[in-house]
Amino acid sequence: MEDVVGALGGFRGVRAELLVALKKAQPLTAHELGEQFGLTANALRRHLKALEEDGLVRYDRAVRGVGAPVFAYSLTATGEALFPRSYVQVLATALEALRAQTGDQAVEAVLEAEWRRLADEAGPVLEALPLEERVPLVAELLSAKGYMAEVVTTSPTEPLHDGDDAEPRVTLRIHNCAVREIAERFPQACTVEAKFVERLLGVPLVRGAHRLGGCGHCDYGVSGHLSTVKQEQA
Repeated sequence: MEDVVGALGGFRGVRAELLVALKKAQPLTAHELGEQFGLTANALRRHLKALEEDGLVRYDRAVRGVGAPVFAYSLTATGEALFPRSYVQVLATALEALRAQTGDQAVEAVLEAEWRRLADEAGPVLEALPLEERVPLVAELLSAKGYMAEVVTTSPTEPLHDGDDAEPRVTLRIHNCAVREIAERFPQACTVEAKFVERLLGVPLVRGAHRLGGCGHCDYGVSGHLSTVKQEQA
């Protein structure tokens, strides 16, 4: 995540970290952001106001529980554009021309090419590791490509299956789609991504959230496989 913070249009310190926090979990109120940063809401509002004046952040009224509506902050389109987008415009133009000439299969082959290179390079290293070590390493690889990926572990309220103990749920979460505009115009980009993330991890995954479906991030559930691996190793 530090590489992403350092690349946000020259922003540093609290303002860069605010942009990343909003990218990961928008919309957020000044109070919610203050709890994350260990600062008062008033201390953060000065930074939020500056980001708003730069056209990077906006706020809207939101209802949070009982009581009067509050102001919740989120990124504008300009703010979203600060985060990595890998050669999006050039690639989109090329893919449009390719689809017009040869169809969707050729487009999918181009989208697969970069993922295949990454999978071929990382495969030998990943295959030698247990799954619990593979997941964070894949998150690092994706983050290096601009995807702002991380491993999220949550405690379930009930067992995954009858008779099982309730185990932590492990999710590979992607906060930034480095090719968002491509995915909006070529939905097969998401299918290709999912296929190769599965190849990198070596287990079937379940997409629990999808940016194109209106969520703020994409989730790939890894739960169940980690416990299976540990049982086999015991």
